[in-house]
Amino acid sequence: MMRVAMVLALLLLSGCASAPKNTDNSCAIFEQQSGFLTNWRRDAERTSTEFGIPVSVLMATIQAESNFEARARPPRRKLLGVIPWKRQSTAYGYAQALDRTWDDYQRRTGRSFARRTNFSDAIHFIGWYHHQNHRRNGIARNDAYNLYLAYYAGPSGYARGNWKSDPTARRGARRAADMAARYETQLKRC
Repeated sequence: MMRVAMVLALLLLSGCASAPKNTDNSCAIFEQQSGFLTNWRRDAERTSTEFGIPVSVLMATIQAESNFEARARPPRRKLLGVIPWKRQSTAYGYAQALDRTWDDYQRRTGRSFARRTNFSDAIHFIGWYHHQNHRRNGIARNDAYNLYLAYYAGPSGYARGNWKSDPTARRGARRAADMAARYETQLKRC
């Protein structure tokens, strides 16, 4: 019985690996997150194969959203300038997926036990979401800039061009595209 409990505990913890130390280097990330229970490279490659989104784009999206922090959340607003209050949004986890969007993903993919704090689930969500934007908005699967804009603005917001007047969205998309290019170069050497 004790052995079963230990195995279950290890399985639960396997998706909650600590953030990699060098998030600017895809090879270092994969090296740090490779072990008996966790293998981020395998998870990224499986998602890439399933949805046709390059590993570099998937990883750059996570880097831009959470910097590989499993429990990342937006900061809390301050009431009267000092009292911690509500958060700006329900974004959470590696993918910074909103509650409603995550619920939709779980329902549409049948992955009802997927968790936003589990790398394998989060990268699968990002691949699925980018694929939806590829199909709905005609964005090329390797276009990290526009895939990120659609990720940030949502499929409808992207189609309406909401991001055009949002410098934060454009800066994030540029950062994600630059990181995807860097990761792609690195992945060829490791």
